[in-house]
Amino acid sequence: MNKDKQNEIQVTTDMVRQFLRENEDPGYREFHSSLLPGVDNVMGVRLPVLRKFAKQLSTMNWEKWFTQADDQWYEETMLRGLVVAYAKMECGQRLEYVKKFVPDINSWGVCDCFCSTLKDADKYSKEYWDFIEPYLTSDREYEARFAAVMLLGHFVKREYLEESIHRLERITQPDYYTKMAVAWAVSVYFAAFPNEMLAYLQGSHKLDEFTYKKSLQKITESYRVDKEMKKIIKEMRQRG
Repeated sequence: MNKDKQNEIQVTTDMVRQFLRENEDPGYREFHSSLLPGVDNVMGVRLPVLRKFAKQLSTMNWEKWFTQADDQWYEETMLRGLVVAYAKMECGQRLEYVKKFVPDINSWGVCDCFCSTLKDADKYSKEYWDFIEPYLTSDREYEARFAAVMLLGHFVKREYLEESIHRLERITQPDYYTKMAVAWAVSVYFAAFPNEMLAYLQGSHKLDEFTYKKSLQKITESYRVDKEMKKIIKEMRQRG
């Protein structure tokens, strides 16, 4: 099918759900559901399959479906995020769709996959840096997690290091998946800048106790941190 004809195809909820039914995998559903406590609407469609379908949808007329979607399944929400990330559009227009989508994120799986697929953030760093600012102080778990995962996915650069630490400290939303994202981000920054991050963690950091301990744990689990650094971090964990 040529590109013009592809663009004329209207994406519908029925089309999407039919695809999901045809590609559901009961065994994978059971496995993936076990990784998503509290999420009970997983059909069990594997991520590579979803990515391929989302790329196809992104070349069609998807905007009405995206706006009017009444997601019943985890994978429907995942697809909407992936389509926004894959579709060809200007940065400003994409950020408008990102803004519409972020409140619909309701699991760590959708959050993390969406963030990692937003490759625009690497090209338009300033725009995305400014864009995630309001989410740092959101009182909604997955909006705050979105901010943390965007930082660890797209801003682990020396020029952002100091301000990124301050931003992570500003994320104080109290729920589990927010705190775990901040801890994950700290560990990723540590792997990239071990000396600076060690000084930070040994100094006057402002992380709460849970997030601090989880950060140390994730650092010791990272394959990107050398043995000597892990030894120091393990001693810090033992001291409590």
